[in-house]
Amino acid sequence: MTISRSRPRLRTTLAAVLSMPSMAALADWSKLNLPFGVTPYSHTIYHLHNIIMWICVAIGVIVFGAIFYSIFKFRKSQGAVAAQWHESTLVEILWTIVPLLILIAMSVPATKALIMMEDVSKSDLTIKVTGYQWKWRYDYVNDGVGFFSTLGQSSNVARQLKSGIDPHSVDNYLLEVDHELVVPINKKIRFLTTASDVIHSWWVPDLGWKRDAIPGYINESWALIEKEGTYRGQCAELCGKDHGFMPIVVRAVSEADYKAWLEKMKAEQAPAPHASNELSNNTLLAQRR
Repeated sequence: MTISRSRPRLRTTLAAVLSMPSMAALADWSKLNLPFGVTPYSHTIYHLHNIIMWICVAIGVIVFGAIFYSIFKFRKSQGAVAAQWHESTLVEILWTIVPLLILIAMSVPATKALIMMEDVSKSDLTIKVTGYQWKWRYDYVNDGVGFFSTLGQSSNVARQLKSGIDPHSVDNYLLEVDHELVVPINKKIRFLTTASDVIHSWWVPDLGWKRDAIPGYINESWALIEKEGTYRGQCAELCGKDHGFMPIVVRAVSEADYKAWLEKMKAEQAPAPHASNELSNNTLLAQRR
């Protein structure tokens, strides 16, 4: 009688536990994997990772399965006697050929992925990314537009409060900027990454890659964003005391919206008429001298 009464309570308790937010979060297995991203680059890395992971899982199951089977089947308590053989030519060939075939099978998709990652040809626009202590500069090489991007005012004020602040009370805490990097979707973008002072690292997880920004060097990479949205990242190289306060925000928009934004930026950054006249007059004076 007691047992029959406890069963409904047990079902109710289990249902309550399974419906808890923490348990629901544990059920989201996708968070345990790499992010799928929004570029062909990130998709290739995601699929390659899964292929290699399952190959490693299969190898682990076979190897450890054989070990545990041998331990259980041929244990001394069951009267097993160790075989007295060595230097088997067949075994030598198998444990050389089989790993070689596995490595070849893994290297084919990996090599294709590496070639794809390094191919920056046929790009539609080029953006130069320069790291500074502690901000980023973006230059649209083909369009003559450039600007600095620094930590947004909301995050900057919040982090300066002496009394402290709950990071969850501020939207995108330490991940907002004053000027976003605006790019068009479905266009191949070539990124040139460098730095002016120390080593930085430009990293946006949804793009599928990160690149070190090294003074005196230029690293190339590319992205073709397939979905409109805002994608955030951070500097991934310890670059000084404010390393944690130089976020990255990429806003991917339609081609029409991108062209409108670009024309607006060109108009804002165009030199004033009197400034251009003064520049031309100074040039003429310098030539006369």
